[in-house]
Amino acid sequence: MNRLFILSALLIMQSVYLNLIVSAQEQQENDQAPQVRHIVIKNDNARFIGVILHEDAREVIILTENLGEVAIPKHEISEIREVKQGEIRDGIFVGEEMFATRYFLTTNGLPIKKGDNYIQWNLFGPDFQFGLADNFGIGVMTTWIAIPVVGTAKYSKSLGDKTNLAIGGLLGTGSWANPNFGLMLPFAAITYGDRSHNINFSAGYGGLFYTEEVYNYNTDRSVTNKHREGRLLFSIAGMTKLNAAISLVFDSFFMTSGPYRTTSEWEYDYLTDRYIEITSRKRSSGLIVLVPGIRWQTKPDSAFQFGFAGARFEGEFAPVPLPMVQWYRKL
Repeated sequence: MNRLFILSALLIMQSVYLNLIVSAQEQQENDQAPQVRHIVIKNDNARFIGVILHEDAREVIILTENLGEVAIPKHEISEIREVKQGEIRDGIFVGEEMFATRYFLTTNGLPIKKGDNYIQWNLFGPDFQFGLADNFGIGVMTTWIAIPVVGTAKYSKSLGDKTNLAIGGLLGTGSWANPNFGLMLPFAAITYGDRSHNINFSAGYGGLFYTEEVYNYNTDRSVTNKHREGRLLFSIAGMTKLNAAISLVFDSFFMTSGPYRTTSEWEYDYLTDRYIEITSRKRSSGLIVLVPGIRWQTKPDSAFQFGFAGARFEGEFAPVPLPMVQWYRKL
């Protein structure tokens, strides 16, 4: 099983790399093309691809390969843009991935576009994301019982035609069940590629803050202890569109071991007729999670994602019994 997850991850990452090369070659070919193709997207998500012959305040006339000349009233159009490199492969429009800023667990350096608001349904709960500007988005994720509630924010900046950098953070609370519990995760991500084929490297530092009530049997009262714990987090992820509907997605999550902590347990000593506090030093183990999977673009504004996760914890590698199942829907 260990080899199966590693092999799946290598195959997906190799596919991402090869498609990035193909995309670069297509860009060189497109640079020599005499005509610029556009995509016209209507309010009902219908799409027309071709060469724009005429455009004025009332309508757009576009020359398509299948339908010939099509006149579209301006008030029915939600977006007009150039067809980007890699969106047409072997004469078939593949399109860029609307939800390309996300994998299974992590995000990347690609910006969420202004107005591209969406929800990601997980088995454990929803995740809302809102594009406030072309380079800045915020969101909130939680479980079905609202424990915890986590807010997110991400700012992206282009470093070149194929490279994007993002910085952001997560800030959460145990909400109504445990308001004394909190978490934070500042992170940075750098992505090479576009919204059709990309590879991503990200890192951050996750911190937990919580209080713990410890009962002292000898003094017959409780003591509140405050705890803070932080760990380094890393990720390598990528995706590649095989066609207009199917994308291969790979995600990973690496968490370093936690610091040593002193823990206490109370045992009753019958010889002294009192409780004895026994202390020990322990540290939490590191964690590795690998998630290869497939994303199916059911509609331009929705997608379904499915994958299997494997985890290494305390020196043992085993598959996660529940699959990673996610639904994306534009809001």
